[in-house]
Amino acid sequence: MHMRVYLNLMKQSALLLSVVIALTMSAFAQTPKELADLWEKYHIATKFPSDARHADLKIYLEKLRQMSIPINEVGKSHEGREIYQMQFGRGPLKIFMWSQMHGDEPTATSTLVDMFAFFQQNRDLAWVKEIEDKLTIRAVPMLNPDGAEVYKRHNAQNLDINRDALNLKSPEAQLLKRLRDEWQPAIGFNLHNQRELTTVGNAPRQAAISLLVVYGDAAKTPSDGHSRNERIASVMVRALNEFIPGHIGRYGDEWTPTAFGDNFSAWGTPVILVETGALYGKDEKFLVKMNFVAFITAIRSIVTGSERTQDPNLYINLPENGSGGLVSFVFRGAGIVYNDGSVKVGDISAVTQRRRASFLQSNVISGLGSIGKVRGLEEYDGSQFNVVQRLGQMATGKGAEFYFFKRDRAIDWTTLDVAQTKPDAVFSFGKWTVGDGKVPRR
Repeated sequence: MHMRVYLNLMKQSALLLSVVIALTMSAFAQTPKELADLWEKYHIATKFPSDARHADLKIYLEKLRQMSIPINEVGKSHEGREIYQMQFGRGPLKIFMWSQMHGDEPTATSTLVDMFAFFQQNRDLAWVKEIEDKLTIRAVPMLNPDGAEVYKRHNAQNLDINRDALNLKSPEAQLLKRLRDEWQPAIGFNLHNQRELTTVGNAPRQAAISLLVVYGDAAKTPSDGHSRNERIASVMVRALNEFIPGHIGRYGDEWTPTAFGDNFSAWGTPVILVETGALYGKDEKFLVKMNFVAFITAIRSIVTGSERTQDPNLYINLPENGSGGLVSFVFRGAGIVYNDGSVKVGDISAVTQRRRASFLQSNVISGLGSIGKVRGLEEYDGSQFNVVQRLGQMATGKGAEFYFFKRDRAIDWTTLDVAQTKPDAVFSFGKWTVGDGKVPRR
């Protein structure tokens, strides 16, 4: 009898312990992988970021308003589009985040929307409540709505807002400076996109995300805020390494006297720059999720103070961004049919142009003949084919639209009528529209 009572007590204790563990995990779950799962569950930015225009942002913000997130119109763009600021938290430490000051750099806009939605919907979690109590986070999720509308870098005045920190010729730059000066945040996050073919150092690996802790002067004078941000950046690197190891770079730290990140740091708000690139095989939403993991991990480290024990060398020792060693496509050893009808064996490289996700992929020829050590995200063995540019314009800068003909076919290239001469394979808009698989992958 006593043994049965004992066993029942043991079972009840085990059950109670499991409940406590489950509740604890629910309250404090915040590992990078758990954060990634939380993004999957709670994100509200449904479009690919590059397809989202100002009207789409307004829809997202209305959803946030319905969750009781404070959202204010703080200014207007040159063409009169509203610019908004949203806020979470009521704590004494102020963090300011802004995205899409370049209209064609949209990833973090979606991330900010998703992060605020997650915080507001999970205020009952102990660790989110701690963020709410200790921090006040303000974010401008689309500083350049005119550029976003037409998917270009500059604003409607054809000004680069990020080079207008001193002249303040654009209303968007005037607004950004005013928001900082009036509020005096302790930490800034400047959120951008970089080229999809930016590499980690000289390796032919895409830099999916690059970080920079921005100095406030040309002499790179150290400060407590800069050192703190190096540690925070290391926290972000550690989290991202669980998903994209080897694909994290360090952005160049040349002093740019007219740029906002440099001047924010000079004005007293040390800045962390986040530049999102691309990762072959992953879409834009994956990179939104990576930003979500990085931002929340960084914010959590500030609140808990765990950043104070982080080794800054994890950030400092990141390879600097590289360029020029990676292209989108390479066709090796092909017979290149030039405009005069001559054929020379060599390599063809092509790069994809920045575009909205819903637009057809546009590619241009970047190299012909000897292309050195350049590597392609996709490489093909063209040694059994002669290659013709679709419009007979085989030259760098022209469209990478190609017809492939087996080399054993007798064709007079000077009189070739592609419409009447059926190619063995056609490469168009970045994919094989005819003869998929005939040109072997390397």
